[in-house]
Amino acid sequence: MSPPPEIASVAPLSQPALRVVLADDDVLLREGLCSLLERSGFEVVGQAGNSPELLALARSAKPELAIIDIRMPPGQATEGLQAARVIREELPGTAIIVLSAHVEVDEAMDLLAGGARTGYLLKSRITDVAEFIDTVGRIAAGASVVDPSLVQELVRARRRRDPLDVLSPREREVLALMAEGASNAGIARRIFVTEGTVEKHVRSILTKLDLPESDTEHRRVLAVLRFLEAR
Repeated sequence: MSPPPEIASVAPLSQPALRVVLADDDVLLREGLCSLLERSGFEVVGQAGNSPELLALARSAKPELAIIDIRMPPGQATEGLQAARVIREELPGTAIIVLSAHVEVDEAMDLLAGGARTGYLLKSRITDVAEFIDTVGRIAAGASVVDPSLVQELVRARRRRDPLDVLSPREREVLALMAEGASNAGIARRIFVTEGTVEKHVRSILTKLDLPESDTEHRRVLAVLRFLEAR
């Protein structure tokens, strides 16, 4: 990737320069990133084209920051993410930014669960040079940054996966009280309706959650479990 022409206008960071390693099997992208970072005040101490090279480089250079493509040889699967986990374990002081061509929710959440000084960015963000350099600096300083596209995807995924979406607000309220252990009579007192009305709400909840008919209270327990899983 050729460095965008506006790179020269980015103000350099204060000294001392943060030491960075880059890992991406796309040589043009890697060289473009290297040029961008160096023009912006970072010190690129090494580049790698695959995970073994990256790990060897990180262990020897002990950088303050590693910028890693999520998919690298030999499998083009999640080798970069796996290497990032190793670096996080062995070099906990190294900030990690994972770059991806596409939004990959599960991989991103796995990475971000690792704690502070972590970033997940789409490669398309690199084209906005000033924003990219600012984001890199914030992550190196201790922030965790999630690409806005990932946030949108997580919101959509949550909406798709939330089994409680089928319930009305009142039914959600009843289910929440069920989760607290309240009986139908107790729920009725809490929301100021008759016990019969609560029974109708409970039947509706069980039906909407597609829980099988049973002579025991097992369906009620299953409904509560659905509620807890959705929190």
